[in-house]
Amino acid sequence: MAVLLRGTSAAATTVGPSSALLATTFRRSRGRLLHRAAPQRRLYVARASAQPLEVCAKESITVPGRLGDCPFTQRVLLTIEEKHLPYELKLVDLANKPDWLLEINPEGKVPIVKLEEKWIGDSDVITQTLEEKYPEPPLATPPEKASVGSKIFSTFIGFLKSKDPSDGTEEALLNELTPFDSYLKDNGPFINGGTISAADLSLGPKLYHMEIALGHYKNWSVPDSLSHVKTYMKV
Repeated sequence: MAVLLRGTSAAATTVGPSSALLATTFRRSRGRLLHRAAPQRRLYVARASAQPLEVCAKESITVPGRLGDCPFTQRVLLTIEEKHLPYELKLVDLANKPDWLLEINPEGKVPIVKLEEKWIGDSDVITQTLEEKYPEPPLATPPEKASVGSKIFSTFIGFLKSKDPSDGTEEALLNELTPFDSYLKDNGPFINGGTISAADLSLGPKLYHMEIALGHYKNWSVPDSLSHVKTYMKV
């Protein structure tokens, strides 16, 4: 998925996420919204005028005031966007964590989201809570598809950290990307077929980071032979 870190999401009510995927997703969602049944449209319009969620996220270490390069935060923001929820984004300098962050989250980790006066951390917990509290539109990935592509990120990290070209880490990554390409060919364009789901919102930002990091540090890119993966990353 195209997760280029530029542009500002229309859904944020304060400093917005710097991600073209967020903006693209929101535009696509608005297009779908026009075709929703009237009760569903009214639900989303009501949400847009509701009290915005508070979201704390990593600030960029190179461009102050911009969203940092955290795929877990991007996952949370994409989920919020797909749920048509307004939010306020508070950017945190993790090298100089403010006292207020440590007061609400002693571990000092982000992202965290305030839901019903309670701060919730961990992207898995946050997105599951959002799905339960705001079931429309449904984003849950069917259990039999939830693990599709789930090992790509860890093998990418292994390859990125590797200093030995012959240690098999590149092959390990390709061994995860190749079956994912075949899966998309037979079942795509998204993991759950024609409908975007939680699995895509988790994997998309990770693939973006893979593309950027490996391109920069290893001059590596997804092979052209994996055309369905490359298309998926640009959707």
